[in-house]
Amino acid sequence: MSSFNQILNDIKSVKIQGATNIAKAGLKALKLQSDSTSIKQILSSRPTEPCLQNSIRYAKTTNVDVAYHFLNSLQNRVTSFGEKIIKTNSNIFTHCHSSTVIDILAKSKANNKKFEVSCTETRPLLQGRKTAKDLNRLKIKTTCIVDSAAHDFLKKSDIFLLGADQITKTGNVINKIGSNLFAEIAYNHKIPLYICTNSWKFSEKNLKIEERNPDEVWDQELKYVTVENSAFGKINQKYIKGIISELGILPVKKFLKQVKKTYPWI
Repeated sequence: MSSFNQILNDIKSVKIQGATNIAKAGLKALKLQSDSTSIKQILSSRPTEPCLQNSIRYAKTTNVDVAYHFLNSLQNRVTSFGEKIIKTNSNIFTHCHSSTVIDILAKSKANNKKFEVSCTETRPLLQGRKTAKDLNRLKIKTTCIVDSAAHDFLKKSDIFLLGADQITKTGNVINKIGSNLFAEIAYNHKIPLYICTNSWKFSEKNLKIEERNPDEVWDQELKYVTVENSAFGKINQKYIKGIISELGILPVKKFLKQVKKTYPWI
């Protein structure tokens, strides 16, 4: 399998995880093959990821290296803003795996802030275990829990951090399934939820929620049982305290105004 096809296969199979990492992989594929057919293949490898779509669009108007560098600079600015809200001796909760959240926690650790993290294992593909492994490498004290234990750990947390796959035009956020359930719990317990993301995940389009293979959940066929495996869900914007992006730490409505002003081409 060629490097180009391998990248696309890794995106489709979720071997490459996280919206920003998928966008970077898409740019690497574009550098290998940039004809119109190849671009369509890259975009269709994960049509539910605006960061991928916007990165490819930007690369077409500049070049791949410029787009890749700019995407990295966005992430660095998000990390710098995000580190400011992490307080020493705080308890942090997160769900699934977000490279942006990991980067924020890594910078906080490097700045000698002491804190602990609780993360869900995130069924059915267990992306939360990747989060736990990343935090373990950073020597951050972490408790990995089954998803259904989230209530007990969230109510003891000081802050809830999530990544994002899409920020919609209404300010709702698309993220890993279960995110809205945990966001509602946090809201009811007055635990602030911050979405950690670069603003290239904003999209005016109504993207279809990805339905993955039911076998990931349960590979046994039962006559009267249907297994659904939605990869993502919508977080109601009323549960979101703020969005941490390269534009700063902003309430949802201010973020929407600023992203449209800064990137009118999105």
